[in-house]
Amino acid sequence: MKKIEAMIKPFKLEDVKEALAEVGVDGMTVSEVRGFGRQKGHTEIYRGSEYTVDFLPKIKVEVVLADTQVAAAVEAIIKAAKTGKIGDGKVFISPIENAVRIRTEEKGEAAV
Repeated sequence: MKKIEAMIKPFKLEDVKEALAEVGVDGMTVSEVRGFGRQKGHTEIYRGSEYTVDFLPKIKVEVVLADTQVAAAVEAIIKAAKTGKIGDGKVFISPIENAVRIRTEEKGEAAV
């Protein structure tokens, strides 16, 4: 099993959700997060004062999948989230040792 964590632009969430559904991903966890990478934030003017916005709003999508589904899911995320501009985000893939469904106590891939 693998855990996919994708940091994407907020307006791309619906596109990513639909793309993952098309490749058979049933569930996901979504969090509103803030951060910056190479774009280093931006400068704004508010009531005549200039200030720097360092941390930009992002969406973190987390999905745990069987190894056989990972490549299709990552490809779907990239295609749906890509705008071609700086700040499109990143996808991280990590191994998951085990999972347990609390309600039924199923373990491993059956729990996912």
